[in-house]
Amino acid sequence: MSETVLKIEGMTCNHCKMAVEKALKGVAGVAEAKVDLDKKEAVVAGSPNRTALVQAVDKAGFKVVG
Repeated sequence: MSETVLKIEGMTCNHCKMAVEKALKGVAGVAEAKVDLDKKEAVVAGSPNRTALVQAVDKAGFKVVG
């Protein structure tokens, strides 16, 4: 199982963190998703498609950078 780290812009509160985690966990191939609000990043375990992860974050109202 691999890990993907995504830098995410726009998260300002715990509600944002939970929304991003929920969106990422809904992507096929995601075993686990943990969002760190302080670091503004998400660590996703599993074998998801990166494009699908970016789209899920975008749909939740946030932006993946880098």
